[in-house]
Order: sequence, then structure tokens, then C-alpha cells
Amino acid sequence: MIVIVANRWDQTPALVASQWAHQPVAVLTSVDLSVNGWRQRLNSADGATAVAEGKVLEQSEITGVLTLLPWIFENELVDIIPEDRSYVAAEMTAFLLFWLSRLRCPVLNRPTPTSLSGPYWRREKWVSVAVHAGIPAEPVHRRAGSPTGSVGDEAPPIGATLTVVGNRVLGKADPVLERHAVCLARLAGVDLLAAHFSGPDPDSNFVSADVYPDFSRDSVADAVLEYLRGGLTRL
Repeated sequence: MIVIVANRWDQTPALVASQWAHQPVAVLTSVDLSVNGWRQRLNSADGATAVAEGKVLEQSEITGVLTLLPWIFENELVDIIPEDRSYVAAEMTAFLLFWLSRLRCPVLNRPTPTSLSGPYWRREKWVSVAVHAGIPAEPVHRRAGSPTGSVGDEAPPIGATLTVVGNRVLGKADPVLERHAVCLARLAGVDLLAAHFSGPDPDSNFVSADVYPDFSRDSVADAVLEYLRGGLTRL
């Protein structure tokens, strides 16, 4: 059983599940965190259970997890009174961080203190990491003009996207850019990354990256499934 952790309003899990027609999939959202059936022990995973789609699962039956959200959002918690949503969202996020960190099966991506699905980096951070690694990148500008502080300029157009899944790179671009994408995934400590460049040529600049690739491409969904089944080695 593969579990997809996602926002309750996100349609991506349904898309992914449709592409994994022969693979048992369950979607875990904030709704499931309020359902009886969870059993977790601090020092042992023996007898642990989880809840997904309202059903209790033996944790030992979970063979892989795909996480598609950075944290639980307040606007998901429509069954919680408004004044308590911020607190409940924080508590749910903390619990998922604990749960995901203890799983022994393949997880894309492993949680960090700032996000349930890898590092939560803004474009400035990605560009900084790229430049320090010797990867040419489009600059990021900040300008005054907002009552709340500085605002960023629009990101340059994206001419090519490469998706790293484990040790595989998907997308059409020069091998130089493939190496850049793998380098960024390693530096970020993730096995699932979409790296965006200004074009497909070897001298193209890095623009940005994120940990939520486009699953409408069958090749991405197939590679993620293979990874979660243990078929792709980690970087």
C-alpha cells in the first residue's frame, strides 16, 4: 500500500492514483488526523497503525509514502472552529513530522524541520545554493514598493524542466543541465525535485526549483512509483 499525504483540496492524488491503476493507493489528509484508529509509540513501531481515507491501516502494510504538502493549512480545517484552526494545524503538522520521520519505507521527500516534504526554500535560497555550487543562475531582485516590505520581481521564463527521481533524471535538456539538477537535489537532500532552467542548452541558467513536480507526465508518475517500490536507488 502506498500512501499519498496531501491537502484535502488537492486533485493531484486522484491524478496519480489513476496512473497507478494496479497499485493500491490511499490518500491521507488532515481529515484522517481527526479519525480514531491511530496508534503510535515513541520508542517502537510494533503494532503501529495509521488512518487514510478514513480507514485504519497497519503501518507494516505501508510500502511507500509520497508527500505533496509542506504543512497542514488552516483553510483545510473547515470542521474546526476558526479560532482554533491555527493551533490545530500546527499540532497536526508536528504529528505528521514525527510520523513521517519514523517510517522505514521509501518516503518522497523526507520531512525537514521546516516542511513535511523536504526543505521549504524560496527562489532566493535555491539560486544562492546553485551559485555557490558553480551553477549559472538567473538573479533574483528585491525592490521596495509594498507597505509590508520588499517584493520580488517576476521569475524569468522557464525554457526547460528536469525532474530528478532517485537516480533518474526526466526531461529533455543537455546533459550539463542534468548534472546541475542532480547536484541541486543532492545539496537539498531530496530524491524528488523539479529543476527549472531558462532553456535546454548547456549554457542555460538555472531559474528555480521545487519539490512538487508535474505528475501529469506519465514518466514522472512511473518513476515515482518505481522509487517507492524500491526500484530506484537514492542519490
